[in-house]
Amino acid sequence: MTGKDIMTQIDDTATNASDTSGPQEVIRTEQLTKIYPGGVKAVDALDLSVRQGEIFGLLGPNGAGKTTTAGMLTTRVVPTSGRAFVGGIEVWQHPSKAKRLIGVVPQTNTLDRALSVWENLYFHGRFFGMSAKQARSESDFLLERFRLAERADAPVAALSGGMAQRLMVARAVMHRPSVLFLDEPTAGLDPQSRIALWEILDELHTDGQTILLTTHYMEEADQLCDRLAIIDHGRLLALGTPAQLKASTGMDTVVTVIADGELTSLASLLGREVEGATGARVHDGTIRLGVKGARGVLPQVVQVAERAGHRVTDLSISEPTLETVFIALTGKDLRE
Repeated sequence: MTGKDIMTQIDDTATNASDTSGPQEVIRTEQLTKIYPGGVKAVDALDLSVRQGEIFGLLGPNGAGKTTTAGMLTTRVVPTSGRAFVGGIEVWQHPSKAKRLIGVVPQTNTLDRALSVWENLYFHGRFFGMSAKQARSESDFLLERFRLAERADAPVAALSGGMAQRLMVARAVMHRPSVLFLDEPTAGLDPQSRIALWEILDELHTDGQTILLTTHYMEEADQLCDRLAIIDHGRLLALGTPAQLKASTGMDTVVTVIADGELTSLASLLGREVEGATGARVHDGTIRLGVKGARGVLPQVVQVAERAGHRVTDLSISEPTLETVFIALTGKDLRE
């Protein structure tokens, strides 16, 4: 299936997503655009709709425009054109009102190093209008919930990366925001800390918290998100649930082929002659062959290659991933 075919399916998905009979819309962007000095278009006429209570992901490589999009939705980046709404409030018409509806966890650690773990929560609550009693109670509750109670009196500099990230999430939800924004929330975390944060986000989601996160980790997007927007160069490439996006490729198996000789002609040959093939392309020194149905595919690949004078040195089979969708749309790796 070609990138054009995928986009046709994505258009259908986006049309269905606009049905107003479902959960209430809490984020909407209309032709949202950001052009930086020098003519660099970071976000290009982006239209998005995020529903109440869902985890919505912006998935794309570094430099795709994810952080800029989140910045425009949270008043940190001024858009060049277009509009953005959070909770029905136009963000750049009423930034003060919008800020009260959002919680933000940026990529960098913004905890106050002059305060203890508990104090970071307490004073955040006071800043958002909580009484002293309410702020104390909520700080104690959140430290328990986020598995940080034993560190309440510790300086934030003593926290590990995973603990600091959990504290920033706790702080961001303390004032009960309508939407929680997380920008690359697990970047730089070890696998154990990443899983711990996923569990907390899943608990928040179960409680009905709307979450928008940016990520370039396929597993994270697949694991957490109800729906995803895949973006690159600031443009929306695909929109739907992880399952819908993977199904949109038209394949259920990806065969990775490493072989001797000129690979472009071999890829074309495999795409024509392997039964059930949906397409093949050369990527990063390998051939990636999409197949509908995997039975007997490996012997076929070897036979077709050998008849054409190629020696196959390695074969592997996998299921389509979100990166498969991205490569089909752009011809490049999601990690680039």
